[in-house]
Amino acid sequence: MKISIGGFSFFNMIREGKMDTFGYLESSKYRYHLDTVDLWNGTFEGVKDDIFSLPDEAYIQRLAEAIREKEMTIINIAVDGAHLWDADPDKRSRLYENAVAYLSIAEKLGARTIRIDAGDQSSAPGTEEQFEYVVNKFEALSRRAADLGLIVGPENHMGTSKDPKYLKKVAEAVNHPNFGILLHMGRWDTDEDIGDTLVAPWVYHTHFDGKTVGSPKGEHMVKTLLDAGYDGYWGIEYNAPDNQYAEMEWAIASVKRMLSRLN
Repeated sequence: MKISIGGFSFFNMIREGKMDTFGYLESSKYRYHLDTVDLWNGTFEGVKDDIFSLPDEAYIQRLAEAIREKEMTIINIAVDGAHLWDADPDKRSRLYENAVAYLSIAEKLGARTIRIDAGDQSSAPGTEEQFEYVVNKFEALSRRAADLGLIVGPENHMGTSKDPKYLKKVAEAVNHPNFGILLHMGRWDTDEDIGDTLVAPWVYHTHFDGKTVGSPKGEHMVKTLLDAGYDGYWGIEYNAPDNQYAEMEWAIASVKRMLSRLN
C-alpha cells in the first residue's frame, strides 16, 4: 500500500532530542518497513527558529546519500519558512527566495513533490492583492518545478489555505500541471463537509491526523479522493502526545485496514 509517515509525526521526540532526520529514515525503513519518505524541513539540521535559515549543502548531500543507501523514495517535502504571503514586503521577498531555494533542495534530494504554503496564520482573511500575489508566485514556482520534475503547491495548513474555496480559486487561476494541493484531510475552517471534494482534482499528496486515522470520517474522505481518481500516497502526520513509536504502529495499521476495505 502507498503509505508514508510525515516527518512532523515525531515532533515531540525531535523537541526532546530523541529523534532527527536520519533517525526518522531508520524508523520508517526498518521499524515500519516503508520505502517512502515524507520529509518535514523542521527536522533538518541548520533550520532553527529563524524562519529564514536554510540547511547547508553538506547536510543535504549527507541526507541524499542516506536516502539513496536505503533505496527510499521522497514522496513529499513539507516546507515551513517559505510561505508566499506576508504583510511585510521585505519579509515576503525573503520568503519567496526560501521557496525557490527549497525547490532546488527538493530536486537534489530526488523528491517528487514539495509543499510551499500560501501564507501564514495572519494571512486570513485574504485580500485581492494577496490573491494575485499568491497566484503569480505559484505560477512562477510551477514553471520552476516543471523544469526540476516536481509538483509544488500549498497545504490546507493555516490562514487563508484553510478555506477550500480559496484554494480551489488559486488552483484554477494557476492552472499549471505542476501545481497541486497537499490535502490534510478534513482540516478546514469553513465548508468542512465539502472541502475535500472541492480540492480533490488538484490533490497530489495527503495527510491523515489523529482525528481521521481509522475513523468513519477518514474513510469517507478516502472514498471521496478515490472517486475523484486519486492514486497518490496516503501520508500519516500524527504527532501523538506520547508513546509515538507505538502510536504510529496503530496509525499505520488503521490506515491499511481502511484502504483494504475501500480498494
